[in-house]
Amino acid sequence: MKLRSILRVLSLLAFISACIAGYIYYSYLQEYAFQEAERNALNRLQTTKKNLSAFFSENTKPIRVLAGMQPLVDLLVKKNPEHLAAANALLDLFKNTLDVDVCYLMDSHGDTIASSNRNDPDSFVGINFSFRPYFQHAMQGLPANYLALGTTSRKRGAYYSYPIYQKNADTPIGIAVIKAPIFFVEQELTPEETSIQLVVDPQGVIFISSHSKWLYQLLWPLDSEEIDRLRRSRQFGNGPWQWAGIQKKGPKYVTDATGKRYLFHQIEVDNYPGWKIVHLYDFEAASKMVAEPLSKIMRPVIVVLCCLLGASIFFLYRQASLEITRRRSVERALRKSEERYRSLYHHTPAMLHSINEKGLLVSVSNFWSEALGYTREEVIGRKLTDYLSPISRKYAEEKIIPTFFKKGFIKNVPYQFIKKNGETI
Repeated sequence: MKLRSILRVLSLLAFISACIAGYIYYSYLQEYAFQEAERNALNRLQTTKKNLSAFFSENTKPIRVLAGMQPLVDLLVKKNPEHLAAANALLDLFKNTLDVDVCYLMDSHGDTIASSNRNDPDSFVGINFSFRPYFQHAMQGLPANYLALGTTSRKRGAYYSYPIYQKNADTPIGIAVIKAPIFFVEQELTPEETSIQLVVDPQGVIFISSHSKWLYQLLWPLDSEEIDRLRRSRQFGNGPWQWAGIQKKGPKYVTDATGKRYLFHQIEVDNYPGWKIVHLYDFEAASKMVAEPLSKIMRPVIVVLCCLLGASIFFLYRQASLEITRRRSVERALRKSEERYRSLYHHTPAMLHSINEKGLLVSVSNFWSEALGYTREEVIGRKLTDYLSPISRKYAEEKIIPTFFKKGFIKNVPYQFIKKNGETI
């Protein structure tokens, strides 16, 4: 019964150990999957940043070239049909060559006086955009890049502006503007099964998103003053800008409005201070990526392990039974041997005794006890030399016992013992 209980405990321990090992293995794989996801997210962010930087910078040189073209200068200096036609033709040429949304010319007051979309229903001609930062910066002699929702076209775009100067003048007489579409950026942020990518402005407005439902929403909640400031800028229309429900749960983790967890990373956009590319990696999808392949692998492994465990327990039980039977036989034989030894020790007609390394008696035979008249309780633990005559005691302590412990044996030793009644033998 004890053996069966021990084997049951061993089986339970083996099962628990297998479960713990499986859990540790799964946790390791899950951690590895998250680390791999984090590496992929960072690589993806760097790739997106590189591509966005290339996209946002590709019209930097063209706008400088456009601003330096003479037809635009002529129209700003003298507005007449001939100069207007030449400027419009030039704007059309740049628009078609660069494959952008629109190219247009603004005077020093912010009025659009020529545009490649002049014949469209949402023409910019006659519209004043002096409130736009790209106009204000350019009129200060600074080229500008700007991301915003068009107030006229209602289309998102990347705006590039550059000041236009009359010959030998230090003050701009107008600015040239190129508006590029966000279409190629949207393609760069194509939705993935396990992640979401966003481009957000410094206040957290989601301007570009691979998750279309979050477009124009707020990544983080804003107070009423920040909302009013955002509305006055007219950068992203008139709102409303609802919070997407993203909440930080640590430096690397966030949850959305439904409670779904994401691995969170962000990186700055070049040449757009405060703008960020955000990458959200779905925790549930990451776990699923680990669990499904692991389940397919572990099912047959668990079956095989159970079979092996059962066979091992049966084998151990059989071996243990055989070992116990053998040991019982040995114990019986040992007991018989000890019984014979005791019988010989105690019934041999000679004074037999045993001492330890300190010379203390550890056992005496029946004949020894009877010959000296002491019981075993009286002598066990005492020195053998206590029962010798003074001459024999000195002889034993100085010569016999040291010689015995040095050589391991000694024989033919003459001793005089003192009996309990004082008689010498």
